[in-house]
Amino acid sequence: MSTSVIEPGTRLAGRYRLEERISDSGGSSLWKAIDEILARAVAVRTFDPEFPRIAEAVTSARSASRLTDPRCTQVFDADDSGESAYVVSEWVAGETLEGMLAKAPLEPGRAATLLYEAAEAVAAAHAAGLSHLCLTPRDLVWTTGGTVKILGIATDAVLNDRQSDDPAAEDVRGLGRMLYAALTAHWPGDEDASDLPAAPAADGVPHAPRQVQAGISHAVDAIVCRCLGIGPGEPLASPADLARALRGVPRTPLPLFAGLGQSTPPPPRPAAPQRPAAPGPPPTRPHRQPAHEQPASSHVPPPRTQHGAPPPPSTSTRTAPAHSPGAPKRPANRALLGVAAAALTVIVGIGAWALTGTGGDNGSGNGGAVDPTKSSAPPKPSATPITVQEAEGVDPAGDDGGKGKEKGRLAIDGKSGTTWRSSYYTSAEFGNLKKGLGLLLDLGTSAKIKEVKADLPESAGATIQLKIGESPDPDGMRKVQTITTTGSGTTSIQLPQAVTGRYVLLWFTKLSHGTDGQFRAEVSEVSVLGAEG
Repeated sequence: MSTSVIEPGTRLAGRYRLEERISDSGGSSLWKAIDEILARAVAVRTFDPEFPRIAEAVTSARSASRLTDPRCTQVFDADDSGESAYVVSEWVAGETLEGMLAKAPLEPGRAATLLYEAAEAVAAAHAAGLSHLCLTPRDLVWTTGGTVKILGIATDAVLNDRQSDDPAAEDVRGLGRMLYAALTAHWPGDEDASDLPAAPAADGVPHAPRQVQAGISHAVDAIVCRCLGIGPGEPLASPADLARALRGVPRTPLPLFAGLGQSTPPPPRPAAPQRPAAPGPPPTRPHRQPAHEQPASSHVPPPRTQHGAPPPPSTSTRTAPAHSPGAPKRPANRALLGVAAAALTVIVGIGAWALTGTGGDNGSGNGGAVDPTKSSAPPKPSATPITVQEAEGVDPAGDDGGKGKEKGRLAIDGKSGTTWRSSYYTSAEFGNLKKGLGLLLDLGTSAKIKEVKADLPESAGATIQLKIGESPDPDGMRKVQTITTTGSGTTSIQLPQAVTGRYVLLWFTKLSHGTDGQFRAEVSEVSVLGAEG
Protein backbone atom coordinates (compact mmCIF):
# COMPACT_ATOMS: atom_id res chain seq x y z
CA MET A 1 0.00 0.00 0.00
CA SER A 2 1.58 3.30 -1.06
CA THR A 3 1.34 6.65 0.69
CA SER A 4 -0.75 7.99 -2.18
CA VAL A 5 -3.66 5.63 -1.44
CA ILE A 6 -3.49 5.85 2.34
CA GLU A 7 -6.33 8.04 3.56
CA PRO A 8 -8.00 8.99 6.86
CA GLY A 9 -9.58 5.92 8.43
CA THR A 10 -6.83 3.53 7.27
CA ARG A 11 -5.70 1.11 10.00
CA LEU A 12 -2.10 -0.04 10.25
CA ALA A 13 -1.15 -3.19 12.13
CA GLY A 14 -4.82 -3.55 13.02
CA ARG A 15 -4.63 -0.84 15.72
CA TYR A 16 -3.37 2.53 14.46
CA ARG A 17 -6.27 4.39 12.84
CA LEU A 18 -5.06 7.34 10.76
CA GLU A 19 -7.15 10.45 11.40
CA GLU A 20 -5.44 13.50 9.93
CA ARG A 21 -2.51 14.06 7.60
CA ILE A 22 -0.24 16.65 9.21
CA SER A 23 2.44 16.95 6.53
CA ASP A 24 3.49 15.27 3.32
CA SER A 25 6.95 15.82 1.90
CA GLY A 26 10.05 14.04 0.70
CA GLY A 27 8.37 10.68 0.18
CA SER A 28 6.87 10.33 3.68
CA SER A 29 3.73 11.53 5.44
CA LEU A 30 3.12 12.38 9.08
CA TRP A 31 -0.31 11.57 10.50
CA LYS A 32 -2.21 12.12 13.70
CA ALA A 33 -3.65 8.72 14.57
CA ILE A 34 -5.37 6.80 17.34
CA ASP A 35 -3.94 3.68 18.94
CA GLU A 36 -7.25 1.86 19.31
CA ILE A 37 -5.87 -0.69 21.74
CA LEU A 38 -4.49 1.86 24.22
CA ALA A 39 -7.04 4.58 23.30
CA ARG A 40 -4.47 7.35 22.89
CA ALA A 41 -3.34 9.75 20.21
CA VAL A 42 -0.10 8.88 18.43
CA ALA A 43 1.97 10.23 15.56
CA VAL A 44 2.41 7.85 12.62
CA ARG A 45 4.84 8.32 9.75
CA THR A 46 4.16 6.39 6.55
CA PHE A 47 6.37 6.07 3.50
CA ASP A 48 5.92 6.03 -0.23
CA PRO A 49 7.16 2.73 -1.72
CA GLU A 50 9.63 4.72 -3.81
CA PHE A 51 11.24 6.37 -0.78
CA PRO A 52 14.86 5.17 -0.98
CA ARG A 53 15.67 4.97 2.75
CA ILE A 54 12.71 3.13 4.29
CA ALA A 55 14.85 0.47 5.98
CA GLU A 56 17.24 3.09 7.40
CA ALA A 57 14.33 5.19 8.73
CA VAL A 58 12.76 2.20 10.49
CA THR A 59 16.11 1.14 11.91
CA SER A 60 16.83 4.64 13.22
CA ALA A 61 13.38 4.78 14.83
CA ARG A 62 14.01 1.48 16.58
CA SER A 63 17.29 2.88 17.87
CA ALA A 64 15.51 6.01 19.13
CA SER A 65 12.96 3.86 20.96
CA ARG A 66 15.71 2.92 23.42
CA LEU A 67 16.16 6.50 24.61
CA THR A 68 14.97 6.95 28.18
CA ASP A 69 15.30 10.73 28.60
CA PRO A 70 11.71 12.06 28.85
CA ARG A 71 12.68 15.13 26.82
CA CYS A 72 13.26 12.94 23.74
CA THR A 73 10.17 11.98 21.75
CA GLN A 74 9.30 8.38 22.56
CA VAL A 75 9.03 5.87 19.70
CA PHE A 76 6.43 3.14 20.27
CA ASP A 77 6.54 1.00 17.16
CA ALA A 78 8.34 0.72 13.82
CA ASP A 79 7.87 -1.88 11.10
CA ASP A 80 8.76 -2.37 7.44
CA SER A 81 7.91 -6.06 7.09
CA GLY A 82 4.43 -5.53 5.60
CA GLU A 83 3.26 -3.82 2.44
CA SER A 84 3.26 -0.44 4.22
CA ALA A 85 6.16 0.64 6.43
CA TYR A 86 5.43 2.92 9.37
CA VAL A 87 6.90 4.49 12.51
CA VAL A 88 4.69 5.23 15.54
CA SER A 89 5.72 7.76 18.19
CA GLU A 90 4.11 9.81 20.92
CA TRP A 91 1.81 12.65 19.92
CA VAL A 92 3.39 15.83 21.29
CA ALA A 93 0.91 18.66 21.98
CA GLY A 94 2.26 22.11 22.68
CA GLU A 95 3.98 25.06 21.03
CA THR A 96 7.15 24.95 18.98
CA LEU A 97 9.98 27.38 19.60
CA GLU A 98 9.21 28.93 16.22
CA GLY A 99 5.62 29.53 17.30
CA MET A 100 6.74 31.13 20.55
CA LEU A 101 8.95 33.55 18.64
CA ALA A 102 6.28 34.66 16.16
CA LYS A 103 5.69 37.85 18.16
CA ALA A 104 8.92 38.60 20.02
CA PRO A 105 12.07 37.01 21.44
CA LEU A 106 12.02 35.25 24.79
CA GLU A 107 13.28 36.82 27.97
CA PRO A 108 16.98 35.80 28.13
CA GLY A 109 16.64 33.82 31.37
CA ARG A 110 13.84 31.70 29.92
CA ALA A 111 15.65 31.25 26.62
CA ALA A 112 18.67 29.94 28.54
CA THR A 113 16.51 27.53 30.55
CA LEU A 114 14.69 26.22 27.49
CA LEU A 115 17.91 25.52 25.58
CA TYR A 116 19.59 24.07 28.66
CA GLU A 117 16.83 21.43 28.76
CA ALA A 118 17.16 20.85 25.02
CA ALA A 119 20.95 20.53 25.24
CA GLU A 120 20.67 17.94 27.99
CA ALA A 121 18.16 15.94 25.92
CA VAL A 122 20.41 15.93 22.85
CA ALA A 123 23.42 15.12 25.05
CA ALA A 124 21.54 12.07 26.35
CA ALA A 125 20.93 10.98 22.76
CA HIS A 126 24.64 11.37 21.94
CA ALA A 127 25.50 9.28 24.98
CA ALA A 128 23.34 6.54 23.43
CA GLY A 129 25.13 6.86 20.08
CA LEU A 130 22.37 8.89 18.34
CA SER A 131 22.26 12.41 16.95
CA HIS A 132 19.81 14.80 15.30
CA LEU A 133 21.79 16.78 12.65
CA CYS A 134 18.72 18.81 11.55
CA LEU A 135 17.82 20.92 14.59
CA THR A 136 15.53 23.90 13.87
CA PRO A 137 13.06 25.95 15.97
CA ARG A 138 10.36 23.57 14.75
CA ASP A 139 11.98 20.63 16.56
CA LEU A 140 11.77 22.06 20.10
CA VAL A 141 8.31 21.90 21.69
CA TRP A 142 7.20 23.31 25.03
CA THR A 143 4.36 20.90 25.77
CA THR A 144 0.97 21.59 27.29
CA GLY A 145 2.17 19.51 30.25
CA GLY A 146 5.05 21.92 30.93
CA THR A 147 7.99 19.89 29.58
CA VAL A 148 10.54 20.25 26.81
CA LYS A 149 10.40 17.79 23.91
CA ILE A 150 12.92 17.39 21.09
CA LEU A 151 11.40 15.93 17.92
CA GLY A 152 13.12 13.79 15.31
CA ILE A 153 16.24 12.47 17.04
CA ALA A 154 17.90 9.87 14.76
CA THR A 155 14.99 9.79 12.29
CA ASP A 156 15.12 13.30 10.84
CA ALA A 157 18.69 12.82 9.64
CA VAL A 158 17.61 9.79 7.62
CA LEU A 159 14.49 11.48 6.25
CA ASN A 160 16.56 14.45 5.11
CA ASP A 161 19.55 12.35 3.97
CA ARG A 162 21.81 14.28 6.35
CA GLN A 163 25.18 12.94 7.49
CA SER A 164 28.10 14.45 9.38
CA ASP A 165 31.68 13.48 10.18
CA ASP A 166 31.32 15.30 13.53
CA PRO A 167 27.69 14.90 14.72
CA ALA A 168 28.44 16.42 18.15
CA ALA A 169 29.71 19.64 16.59
CA GLU A 170 26.79 19.71 14.13
CA ASP A 171 24.22 19.36 16.91
CA VAL A 172 25.87 21.96 19.14
CA ARG A 173 25.68 24.36 16.19
CA GLY A 174 22.00 23.50 15.78
CA LEU A 175 21.35 24.14 19.47
CA GLY A 176 23.33 27.38 19.27
CA ARG A 177 21.19 28.57 16.35
CA MET A 178 18.06 27.78 18.36
CA LEU A 179 19.40 29.74 21.34
CA TYR A 180 20.25 32.64 19.00
CA ALA A 181 16.66 32.53 17.68
CA ALA A 182 15.17 32.35 21.18
CA LEU A 183 17.12 35.47 22.22
CA THR A 184 16.57 37.55 19.08
CA ALA A 185 13.58 36.08 17.16
CA HIS A 186 15.92 35.88 14.12
CA TRP A 187 17.21 32.69 12.52
CA PRO A 188 20.96 32.42 11.77
CA GLY A 189 20.68 29.25 9.66
CA ASP A 190 19.33 28.17 6.28
CA GLU A 191 16.24 30.13 5.24
CA ASP A 192 14.27 26.95 4.48
CA ALA A 193 14.70 25.71 8.05
CA SER A 194 12.59 28.44 9.66
CA ASP A 195 10.03 31.12 8.83
CA LEU A 196 11.70 33.52 11.28
CA PRO A 197 13.42 36.53 9.69
CA ALA A 198 17.05 35.97 8.81
CA ALA A 199 19.66 37.10 11.32
CA PRO A 200 21.60 40.17 10.21
CA ALA A 201 25.05 39.16 9.01
CA ALA A 202 28.29 40.53 7.63
CA ASP A 203 30.25 38.46 5.08
CA GLY A 204 28.03 35.47 5.85
CA VAL A 205 28.70 35.58 9.62
CA PRO A 206 25.69 36.43 11.85
CA HIS A 207 25.97 39.42 14.12
CA ALA A 208 26.35 38.53 17.79
CA PRO A 209 23.01 38.36 19.65
CA ARG A 210 23.82 41.47 21.71
CA GLN A 211 24.09 43.44 18.47
CA VAL A 212 20.58 42.37 17.48
CA GLN A 213 18.63 42.44 20.74
CA ALA A 214 19.14 44.51 23.89
CA GLY A 215 19.21 43.00 27.38
CA ILE A 216 21.33 39.90 26.63
CA SER A 217 24.13 39.33 29.11
CA HIS A 218 27.75 39.04 28.00
CA ALA A 219 27.86 35.48 29.36
CA VAL A 220 24.91 34.22 27.30
CA ASP A 221 26.10 36.13 24.24
CA ALA A 222 29.51 34.49 24.55
CA ILE A 223 27.93 31.01 24.74
CA VAL A 224 25.99 31.57 21.52
CA CYS A 225 29.09 32.91 19.76
CA ARG A 226 31.09 29.85 20.86
CA CYS A 227 28.41 27.56 19.42
CA LEU A 228 28.33 29.33 16.06
CA GLY A 229 32.00 30.20 15.70
CA ILE A 230 31.41 33.94 15.95
CA GLY A 231 34.48 35.74 17.25
CA PRO A 232 37.68 34.37 18.79
CA GLY A 233 36.14 32.32 21.62
CA GLU A 234 36.92 28.60 21.89
CA PRO A 235 34.14 26.62 20.17
CA LEU A 236 31.92 24.35 22.24
CA ALA A 237 32.47 20.77 21.10
CA SER A 238 29.28 18.95 22.10
CA PRO A 239 25.73 19.36 23.44
CA ALA A 240 27.01 18.25 26.84
CA ASP A 241 29.51 21.15 26.79
CA LEU A 242 26.68 23.54 25.95
CA ALA A 243 24.54 22.21 28.81
CA ARG A 244 27.44 22.73 31.23
CA ALA A 245 27.97 26.28 29.97
CA LEU A 246 24.28 27.17 30.34
CA ARG A 247 24.23 25.67 33.82
CA GLY A 248 26.50 28.52 34.91
CA VAL A 249 24.36 31.47 33.71
CA PRO A 250 21.23 32.94 35.36
CA ARG A 251 18.13 31.09 34.23
CA THR A 252 14.45 31.82 34.76
CA PRO A 253 12.04 28.99 35.70
CA LEU A 254 9.71 28.04 32.90
CA PRO A 255 5.91 28.36 33.33
CA LEU A 256 3.71 25.33 33.91
CA PHE A 257 1.93 25.50 30.56
CA ALA A 258 2.81 25.99 26.90
CA GLY A 259 3.09 29.60 25.83
CA LEU A 260 6.21 31.16 27.27
CA GLY A 261 6.17 34.80 28.25
CA GLN A 262 7.75 36.95 25.58
CA SER A 263 10.29 39.70 25.90
CA THR A 264 10.37 41.70 29.09
CA PRO A 265 7.43 44.13 29.15
CA PRO A 266 7.99 47.85 29.63
CA PRO A 267 8.24 48.99 33.23
CA PRO A 268 4.89 49.89 34.82
CA ARG A 269 3.87 53.49 34.81
CA PRO A 270 4.45 55.29 38.10
CA ALA A 271 1.36 55.21 40.25
CA ALA A 272 -0.59 58.43 40.62
CA PRO A 273 -0.33 60.12 44.04
CA GLN A 274 -2.86 58.62 46.41
CA ARG A 275 -5.22 60.81 48.35
CA PRO A 276 -5.33 60.29 52.11
CA ALA A 277 -7.74 57.51 52.89
CA ALA A 278 -10.57 57.98 55.37
CA PRO A 279 -10.07 56.37 58.78
CA GLY A 280 -11.04 52.74 58.95
CA PRO A 281 -9.78 49.34 57.80
CA PRO A 282 -8.09 49.31 54.36
CA PRO A 283 -10.23 48.03 51.48
CA THR A 284 -9.66 44.48 50.29
CA ARG A 285 -8.15 44.27 46.78
CA PRO A 286 -7.93 41.07 44.68
CA HIS A 287 -4.38 39.82 44.24
CA ARG A 288 -2.97 40.38 40.75
CA GLN A 289 -0.13 38.40 39.25
CA PRO A 290 2.84 40.58 38.22
CA ALA A 291 2.74 41.48 34.54
CA HIS A 292 6.02 39.75 33.72
CA GLU A 293 4.70 36.45 35.03
CA GLN A 294 1.59 36.39 32.88
CA PRO A 295 1.79 33.53 30.34
CA ALA A 296 1.42 34.73 26.77
CA SER A 297 -0.36 31.73 25.30
CA SER A 298 -4.05 32.28 24.67
CA HIS A 299 -5.07 28.78 25.66
CA VAL A 300 -3.85 29.01 29.23
CA PRO A 301 -6.98 29.37 31.39
CA PRO A 302 -7.27 32.51 33.48
CA PRO A 303 -6.59 32.13 37.20
CA ARG A 304 -9.61 31.22 39.24
CA THR A 305 -10.94 33.70 41.77
CA GLN A 306 -9.77 32.65 45.21
CA HIS A 307 -12.11 34.67 47.37
CA GLY A 308 -15.51 34.13 45.79
CA ALA A 309 -17.53 36.67 43.84
CA PRO A 310 -16.40 40.27 44.14
CA PRO A 311 -18.53 42.57 46.30
CA PRO A 312 -21.23 44.55 44.49
CA PRO A 313 -20.17 48.00 43.34
CA SER A 314 -20.91 50.85 45.69
CA THR A 315 -24.11 52.80 44.95
CA SER A 316 -22.99 55.83 46.92
CA THR A 317 -23.26 59.19 45.13
CA ARG A 318 -20.78 60.79 47.49
CA THR A 319 -18.14 62.85 45.70
CA ALA A 320 -14.51 63.16 46.71
CA PRO A 321 -13.85 66.11 49.04
CA ALA A 322 -12.20 69.19 47.56
CA HIS A 323 -8.60 69.81 48.55
CA SER A 324 -8.59 73.60 48.83
CA PRO A 325 -8.47 74.72 52.48
CA GLY A 326 -11.60 76.87 52.21
CA ALA A 327 -13.78 74.38 50.38
CA PRO A 328 -17.23 73.66 51.88
CA LYS A 329 -17.59 70.42 53.75
CA ARG A 330 -20.07 67.59 53.40
CA PRO A 331 -23.29 69.31 54.59
CA ALA A 332 -23.29 71.68 51.57
CA ASN A 333 -22.60 68.75 49.23
CA ARG A 334 -25.44 66.74 50.71
CA ALA A 335 -27.87 69.62 50.24
CA LEU A 336 -26.93 70.01 46.60
CA LEU A 337 -27.18 66.29 45.98
CA GLY A 338 -30.60 66.19 47.60
CA VAL A 339 -31.92 68.89 45.26
CA ALA A 340 -30.46 67.09 42.24
CA ALA A 341 -32.00 63.78 43.29
CA ALA A 342 -35.43 65.37 43.74
CA ALA A 343 -35.25 66.99 40.30
CA LEU A 344 -34.22 63.70 38.71
CA THR A 345 -37.15 61.93 40.37
CA VAL A 346 -39.63 64.45 38.92
CA ILE A 347 -38.15 64.13 35.41
CA VAL A 348 -38.26 60.32 35.49
CA GLY A 349 -41.84 60.38 36.75
CA ILE A 350 -43.02 62.71 33.98
CA GLY A 351 -41.29 60.55 31.38
CA ALA A 352 -42.90 57.37 32.68
CA TRP A 353 -46.34 59.06 32.74
CA ALA A 354 -45.99 60.16 29.15
CA LEU A 355 -44.80 56.76 27.91
CA THR A 356 -47.47 54.69 29.64
CA GLY A 357 -50.33 57.03 28.71
CA THR A 358 -51.73 57.17 32.25
CA GLY A 359 -52.54 60.85 31.76
CA GLY A 360 -55.08 60.08 29.02
CA ASP A 361 -55.48 58.16 25.78
CA ASN A 362 -54.22 61.06 23.63
CA GLY A 363 -57.16 60.67 21.34
CA SER A 364 -56.32 57.09 20.45
CA GLY A 365 -59.54 55.75 21.82
CA ASN A 366 -57.91 52.59 23.17
CA GLY A 367 -57.06 53.75 26.67
CA GLY A 368 -53.29 53.50 26.10
CA ALA A 369 -53.31 49.97 24.63
CA VAL A 370 -50.63 49.15 22.06
CA ASP A 371 -51.78 49.09 18.47
CA PRO A 372 -50.60 45.71 17.11
CA THR A 373 -50.41 47.15 13.59
CA LYS A 374 -47.79 49.66 14.77
CA SER A 375 -45.55 47.26 16.67
CA SER A 376 -41.97 47.00 15.40
CA ALA A 377 -40.99 44.03 13.25
CA PRO A 378 -39.03 41.25 15.01
CA PRO A 379 -35.25 41.61 14.60
CA LYS A 380 -33.69 39.68 11.76
CA PRO A 381 -31.67 36.68 12.94
CA SER A 382 -27.97 37.51 13.02
CA ALA A 383 -25.33 35.44 11.25
CA THR A 384 -23.95 32.56 13.29
CA PRO A 385 -20.45 31.05 13.23
CA ILE A 386 -19.88 28.27 10.69
CA THR A 387 -17.35 25.59 11.59
CA VAL A 388 -14.25 25.69 9.41
CA GLN A 389 -13.13 22.10 8.82
CA GLU A 390 -9.71 22.81 7.28
CA ALA A 391 -7.47 25.74 6.47
CA GLU A 392 -4.65 25.68 3.95
CA GLY A 393 -2.07 28.15 2.74
CA VAL A 394 -2.21 28.27 -1.08
CA ASP A 395 0.35 29.54 -3.55
CA PRO A 396 -0.43 28.33 -7.10
CA ALA A 397 2.63 30.09 -8.54
CA GLY A 398 5.29 28.83 -6.15
CA ASP A 399 6.17 27.14 -2.90
CA ASP A 400 5.60 29.85 -0.29
CA GLY A 401 6.57 29.07 3.31
CA GLY A 402 2.94 29.33 4.43
CA LYS A 403 1.75 26.78 1.89
CA GLY A 404 -0.04 23.66 3.10
CA LYS A 405 -2.58 22.52 5.68
CA GLU A 406 -0.07 22.24 8.51
CA LYS A 407 0.58 25.99 8.33
CA GLY A 408 -3.02 26.90 7.51
CA ARG A 409 -4.39 25.28 10.68
CA LEU A 410 -2.60 27.91 12.75
CA ALA A 411 -5.35 30.34 11.71
CA ILE A 412 -8.24 28.17 12.98
CA ASP A 413 -6.77 26.57 16.12
CA GLY A 414 -8.43 29.02 18.50
CA LYS A 415 -5.09 30.36 19.72
CA SER A 416 -4.29 34.01 19.14
CA GLY A 417 -0.63 33.25 19.84
CA THR A 418 -0.29 31.13 16.69
CA THR A 419 -0.30 32.74 13.26
CA TRP A 420 -0.45 31.63 9.64
CA ARG A 421 2.39 33.49 7.93
CA SER A 422 3.60 33.58 4.37
CA SER A 423 7.24 33.85 3.45
CA TYR A 424 8.61 37.39 3.35
CA TYR A 425 9.16 39.26 0.08
CA THR A 426 11.20 42.23 -1.04
CA SER A 427 8.15 44.37 -1.86
CA ALA A 428 4.41 44.61 -1.30
CA GLU A 429 3.95 43.17 -4.81
CA PHE A 430 5.66 39.88 -3.86
CA GLY A 431 8.95 41.03 -5.37
CA ASN A 432 7.24 40.65 -8.78
CA LEU A 433 7.42 36.86 -8.34
CA LYS A 434 3.66 36.23 -8.29
CA LYS A 435 0.27 37.94 -8.37
CA GLY A 436 -0.97 36.72 -5.01
CA LEU A 437 -1.31 33.98 -2.41
CA GLY A 438 -3.87 33.20 0.22
CA LEU A 439 -5.51 31.28 3.03
CA LEU A 440 -8.15 28.77 1.86
CA LEU A 441 -10.94 27.70 4.25
CA ASP A 442 -12.91 24.49 3.73
CA LEU A 443 -16.32 24.48 5.45
CA GLY A 444 -16.89 20.80 4.61
CA THR A 445 -20.19 21.52 2.89
CA SER A 446 -21.91 24.43 1.17
CA ALA A 447 -23.09 27.25 3.40
CA LYS A 448 -24.63 30.70 3.06
CA ILE A 449 -21.78 33.06 3.92
CA LYS A 450 -22.56 36.54 5.21
CA GLU A 451 -19.35 37.71 6.90
CA VAL A 452 -15.70 36.74 7.38
CA LYS A 453 -13.68 37.99 10.35
CA ALA A 454 -9.89 37.83 10.35
CA ASP A 455 -7.45 38.78 13.12
CA LEU A 456 -4.54 40.42 11.34
CA PRO A 457 -1.54 41.00 13.63
CA GLU A 458 -0.08 43.83 11.52
CA SER A 459 -1.57 44.55 8.14
CA ALA A 460 -2.09 48.25 7.36
CA GLY A 461 -2.07 48.65 3.59
CA ALA A 462 -2.65 45.03 2.58
CA THR A 463 -5.15 44.34 -0.19
CA ILE A 464 -7.30 41.24 0.30
CA GLN A 465 -9.85 39.76 -2.05
CA LEU A 466 -12.57 37.56 -0.56
CA LYS A 467 -13.41 34.68 -2.90
CA ILE A 468 -16.13 32.03 -2.45
CA GLY A 469 -16.84 28.92 -4.48
CA GLU A 470 -17.65 25.23 -4.60
CA SER A 471 -14.15 24.37 -5.84
CA PRO A 472 -10.85 25.04 -4.03
CA ASP A 473 -9.25 26.30 -7.25
CA PRO A 474 -8.57 30.04 -6.71
CA ASP A 475 -9.12 30.77 -10.41
CA GLY A 476 -12.54 29.13 -10.32
CA MET A 477 -13.84 31.00 -7.28
CA ARG A 478 -16.06 34.05 -7.35
CA LYS A 479 -14.58 37.32 -6.10
CA VAL A 480 -17.23 38.86 -3.82
CA GLN A 481 -15.36 41.61 -1.97
CA THR A 482 -12.05 43.49 -1.97
CA ILE A 483 -10.69 45.46 0.98
CA THR A 484 -7.58 47.42 1.85
CA THR A 485 -6.69 47.05 5.50
CA THR A 486 -6.08 50.08 7.69
CA GLY A 487 -4.42 48.55 10.75
CA SER A 488 -3.97 45.55 13.01
CA GLY A 489 -6.74 43.77 14.90
CA THR A 490 -9.96 42.14 13.75
CA THR A 491 -10.99 42.95 10.18
CA SER A 492 -14.59 42.25 9.23
CA ILE A 493 -15.47 41.58 5.60
CA GLN A 494 -19.26 41.84 5.31
CA LEU A 495 -21.27 40.91 2.24
CA PRO A 496 -24.40 42.86 1.19
CA GLN A 497 -26.17 39.54 0.70
CA ALA A 498 -25.32 35.95 1.54
CA VAL A 499 -23.18 34.03 -0.96
CA THR A 500 -23.32 30.23 -1.08
CA GLY A 501 -20.18 28.13 -1.28
CA ARG A 502 -18.07 25.50 0.43
CA TYR A 503 -14.68 27.20 0.09
CA VAL A 504 -13.68 30.66 1.30
CA LEU A 505 -10.40 32.25 0.21
CA LEU A 506 -8.61 35.24 1.71
CA TRP A 507 -6.50 36.16 -1.33
CA PHE A 508 -3.71 38.67 -0.70
CA THR A 509 -2.91 40.69 -3.82
CA LYS A 510 -0.77 43.24 -1.98
CA LEU A 511 1.29 42.67 1.14
CA SER A 512 1.90 44.86 4.16
CA HIS A 513 4.72 44.90 6.66
CA GLY A 514 4.28 41.96 9.05
CA THR A 515 5.03 41.87 12.75
CA ASP A 516 8.72 41.42 11.96
CA GLY A 517 8.82 44.40 9.58
CA GLN A 518 9.08 42.22 6.45
CA PHE A 519 6.54 42.18 3.60
CA ARG A 520 4.36 39.13 4.28
CA ALA A 521 0.76 37.97 4.86
CA GLU A 522 -0.31 37.08 8.42
CA VAL A 523 -3.61 35.81 9.89
CA SER A 524 -3.84 34.84 13.57
CA GLU A 525 -7.46 33.65 13.59
CA VAL A 526 -10.24 33.60 11.02
CA SER A 527 -13.94 32.81 11.35
CA VAL A 528 -16.87 32.55 8.93
CA LEU A 529 -20.41 33.66 9.78
CA GLY A 530 -23.65 32.90 8.02
CA ALA A 531 -25.99 29.93 7.91
CA GLU A 532 -25.12 26.31 7.24
CA GLY A 533 -26.90 24.45 4.48
